[in-house]
Formats: sequence, structure tokens, C-alpha cells
Amino acid sequence: MSFLSTALQVALLIVVVLTIFNIIIFVHELGHFWAAKWRGLQIDRFQIWFGKPIWKKEVNGVQYGLGWIPAGGFVALPQMAPMEALEGGGPDDRKPLSPISAMDKIIVAFAGPLFSMLLALTAAVVVWKVGKPADFIPATQIGYVEPGSPAEKAGLQVGDTIKAINGETVNGFAGSLESISERIILSSGDQITYTISRPGVDEPLTLTSSFETQETKWFQRSGLRQVGIDVAGPAIIGEVTKNSPAEKAGLQPGDRIVSVDGKPLYSLMQFVQYLKAQNWKTVSLEIESPQGSLRTIDITPESPIQPKGRDPMIGIAWDGSAEVDVTIKHPGPFVQVKDSLMMMWTTITKVADPKTNIGIDHLSGPIGIGDMMFQLLKTENGWRRILAFMVLFNVNLAVLNMLPFPVLDGGHITLAVLEKISGRPVKAKPLEIIQTACALALISLMLFVTSKDIGSKFGHGGSKSQEVIFAED
Repeated sequence: MSFLSTALQVALLIVVVLTIFNIIIFVHELGHFWAAKWRGLQIDRFQIWFGKPIWKKEVNGVQYGLGWIPAGGFVALPQMAPMEALEGGGPDDRKPLSPISAMDKIIVAFAGPLFSMLLALTAAVVVWKVGKPADFIPATQIGYVEPGSPAEKAGLQVGDTIKAINGETVNGFAGSLESISERIILSSGDQITYTISRPGVDEPLTLTSSFETQETKWFQRSGLRQVGIDVAGPAIIGEVTKNSPAEKAGLQPGDRIVSVDGKPLYSLMQFVQYLKAQNWKTVSLEIESPQGSLRTIDITPESPIQPKGRDPMIGIAWDGSAEVDVTIKHPGPFVQVKDSLMMMWTTITKVADPKTNIGIDHLSGPIGIGDMMFQLLKTENGWRRILAFMVLFNVNLAVLNMLPFPVLDGGHITLAVLEKISGRPVKAKPLEIIQTACALALISLMLFVTSKDIGSKFGHGGSKSQEVIFAED
């Protein structure tokens, strides 16, 4: 693929991501707009993104515009709560407006989250019909234990099958809140307890480990918990490097390495570890072809001529996709919404729990979310994954906006309820000051998590991986 075609493809994906973002924001604000129209409220502006508009047009007394701060959108409703300081100003010659009822405020505020939830349900119905990849690793057997890791110190072994973590049953290795990786990452406290079954041992074993976190720089997200294990899976070869020992031995993509020196092979990392432990000597491999025939070969690792200084290797790349279930599933719409709510609740509770390693810095801002969507679109069935992501995103948007904080829709509803109880509205000037302060705090939070998005995406440093080249005979 040429550089030009690649650049055009990237540009198209960026346009698609921005379009989806704006559709999500537009639908949420459209709920407020239509509810305000229905209840007869004064509407000054309908704007996507914050700040002074870089584009605007007035239609029937309403100014429609696009702001310069890509962090949301708003409908300017002066009878709800004036926000000129943040929204970029309002008409100076506006006549005094008649007050509106508390019920009007509640209906208009609630309409935004309602429309977001309706958009989530709409996307969920589409996902239900067209399906989405499972993106799930179903195996629970350990295929690799890193030497010196917390898992090895705890006594976990290759071939063990994990049944539960911290007393909670596991389902798969990765891809759901109940999977092994997620239960380790989201665990609370100083220790992690495993219930495992081991070949040759009748009763389940209970083992306890500590954990490690990857070191990161100050501008990156803090490291997540890890214990040094990887999943077992069929050791299927994905690629064979030219002139490598693997090519000379006749290995081909699709071949499966069944065993090494008579020992069952569970993962690539286990294979590399074994070669290193044997000091890169000749090993005997049992190979199963894609057609099911078996053969045995002897192979000796060699050091490539590029990159220089690399350990000896046989010159294969693993087909990791064999471990992942990408079957197209068709979950019901309400199941998808329920799962999204559960994921959101888990995130909030883990961020609030001081005994976990999950913090505010692990949340994503607009850049992080946009990059996630961009990466999803680049995958096979990316459009299906984006539809599923829209369910999750809109559910989050609806629920977070219902939190009872000033500037959020839930804050408007709370103030309206208090107004109904007290029999008088909150004074406009103090309310504007409070809401502006809260809005600035919210934008500061967005800038903080966005800085982590950028730092974690581009701050790893290091050189790019070099192509592996073996010497010709």
C-alpha cells in the first residue's frame, strides 16, 4: 500500500471518528433542544463544543454554532441556568424572561440523558441484528509463568487451570469483567488468592500471591496490576522468517508445535523460556500440520544478523488469534445496556476504592476515546465493534450526566427539586458562579485525563522494532 493511500485511509478514519463523536453529542443536546421547544423555553444557542463559536448561523432567533473547545456541547437556555461565562456570551439586549416551573426544568434536563440512552438502545438493536465479535479468550489454563514473578513465587505452574480469583469464579482469560486478567487488574487489597486445579492433583489448590505494577513516567497512567502469567493456547505458527532455522527445517504457517523435547507446549513464551533454559541448544519438536498429520524435527536456534545482539531464535511468529474467540455474537439490546451499566459501576467503584491500583488517571478523555475508536475501526469487523462501543459510550454519557453535580443535567434536576420544595428558585448570580466553577473543574479533569491519554500513547519512547534478518547459507 502506498504512502498516499495509507494517508487517505487514516484521514478517512479520523473523519469517521469525529463524525461519530459529533453525532453522540448532537443527539444528547437535541434532547434538551426539543424538550425546551416543547415546554416553550427561550433558546439562545445550540452549539457543539464549548467556547466562542468558530462557525455560527442564526435561524428563527436561535444561534447554531461550532465552538473551539472540543469537549462537549450545549443548548443555551437562560431560563434554566445562565452560563455566559463558559458558553461565550449571550444577547446583551435580551428582555427579562418569564420564570419557568421546576417541572419544566426537570423535563428539559432529563431529556438529554434520555436521548443518549435511546441512542444507546438504537445502537444495541443494530448490534443485536448484525452482531459483534466476541473478542474473548475463553481458556483459563496457564500457558506461561514468568521466572521470578509473583505467580511463580506463589507456586502457580504451567498447565494449572484457574477456577476462581479472590473467591469469585472466573470466565475466560480476558475480555470480560469476570475474566482472569480483569479480576487481577481490578483486585483490591495487598494479595490475590487463586483457586486452581492441577493435573494429577485431585483436590483444588488455594494459592496466594502479591502483584507487581509496571513502572511508568509521571506523564503516563500509573501501571496496572500484573502477576506474570499468560494464557495457554494452541502453539500455532503465524509467520516464518526467511533463511531462519524454522524455514530450513520446513516449518510453515499453520503448523502447530505440539511438544518440545517430549514436553507439552502451551504458549510461545513458554517455548522461548525453554530454549533459553537449554542454552539455545538443539531441541526436538513434534509438529502437527493443518491437515492433522504429525512429524518430528530437530531444530537449533541461531542469532540473526539483524538486529545485532539478539538472543538466538528459530525465526517464527505466533498466531495469537488462535486464542481469541472472534465469533459474531448477537446479544439482546437490554443485555448490552445491562453489561454497559455493570462495567460503568465497576469502574466507578474501583476508582473510589483506595485499595486498588485504579485511579482517575485511568479514565479516558476525548483524545483517548477517539484513539480507541480509531483503533477499533482499523480492525476486521471494526464497524461492528464501533456500534457496540456506541452502546457503552452513550450509556456512560447518560448515567454520568444524571449525577447530582452543578453543570451536569443531574445538577439541574437536583436544583429544580430543591426549588419545588422551597417554593423559590435559586438566585441567578450565585448559581452562575457555582456552575461556572464546576464547569471549569470538569474541563480541568478532562485536560488531566487527556494529558494521560497523550502521555501513555506517545510517551513510551524507545526505538522501533527492527526487521529480523538471518544470514543466507
